[in-house]
Amino acid sequence: MKRKAIYAVTILAVTTLTLIMVNGCVPGESSNDTSVLAPAEIREYEGTKLSSADDFRENSILGTQLVDKDAYQLIVDGLVEKPASYSYAEVTNNYKNYKKVVTLDCVEGWSVTILWEGILLRDLIETSNPLASSKVVIFHAYDGYTTSFPVEYVMDNDILLAYKMNDVVLPQERGFPFQLVAESKWGYKWIKWITRIELSDNVDYRGYWETRGYSNSANLDEGFFE
Repeated sequence: MKRKAIYAVTILAVTTLTLIMVNGCVPGESSNDTSVLAPAEIREYEGTKLSSADDFRENSILGTQLVDKDAYQLIVDGLVEKPASYSYAEVTNNYKNYKKVVTLDCVEGWSVTILWEGILLRDLIETSNPLASSKVVIFHAYDGYTTSFPVEYVMDNDILLAYKMNDVVLPQERGFPFQLVAESKWGYKWIKWITRIELSDNVDYRGYWETRGYSNSANLDEGFFE
């Protein structure tokens, strides 16, 4: 019996030593080193094949903008009763989020189909109570880019202010923290790096590309030059 007990203890010691040499730990313990892996971008949603974030072309006016999430503020002002300023977390956490597959069509001839996730733009604007005199919604971006839409387009449609694409947070080059999903409009209306949403009565306002001859309506079923 003693010989069997000694043999069993010997086998246990050898096994434990082997585990330490191979795994660097003993049974029941885990390593303190944790590696964080990048989130996985999905490529199919409810039977629809999705494009990748890498399928876009970089065509912004000043290149990729690097926005500090902790310092970021999204302003809603202009012809509203209650101007507001929101942190990134206040936008993403305080409003209901939605998902929608929408294709972006660029005037350069390429397109991407993406699962976008964000809040309804009208929910954010309604919080500030837009005045009856407001006719236009003007968007301002971190790089100075601007574009605009009639109030009816924004308030009568399910237009997303997106902070995710294909189930991952928007990459910096794709417009982090927020990109407008301007469905049924040409890609130059899909403004990225949004910093301000201004309600205005200036129906003659023209944004960056619109002042350079591009259509202000930007409807996909129409030409994109005025």
